Amino acid sequence: MDVRNCKSCGKIFNHLGGYPICPTCKKKDEEDFQRVKDYLYDNPKASIIQVSNELEISVRRIKSYLRDERLEIIGSEGNMLLECEKCGKAISSGRFCKECSSSVVDSIRATTSQMSKSMMKDRENEREGKKKGSGMRYLNRKDR
Repeated sequence: MDVRNCKSCGKIFNHLGGYPICPTCKKKDEEDFQRVKDYLYDNPKASIIQVSNELEISVRRIKSYLRDERLEIIGSEGNMLLECEKCGKAISSGRFCKECSSSVVDSIRATTSQMSKSMMKDRENEREGKKKGSGMRYLNRKDR
């Protein structure tokens, strides 16, 4: 059981995964998102400031919806609200631009491939009886 304090209200709750907010705050956040979604449906191309002022929802919270890719900025050329976390380029949604996202994915793939090869080599060495010094063993100490 993973008991934590809610990042939003401070209440103690049983954390099951994801962002550490209690069920009450999560429900409130979903309601706020639905209000933003409905507002944007009725007012396409509204600015983040308009949405924030009209619905009394913080710009920070609306930005989190953008980072979570639940919303998207239309016409992101010259966008000063959301920037790629790696290179700083203006983006319309998420955390990374397309180029940096591809770079991160390629890097993860290369690392995964390298780890797989290393694990396969270790297995081969174990089959051939060439154990490396890694692992654990029982120490039979008389002083205990």
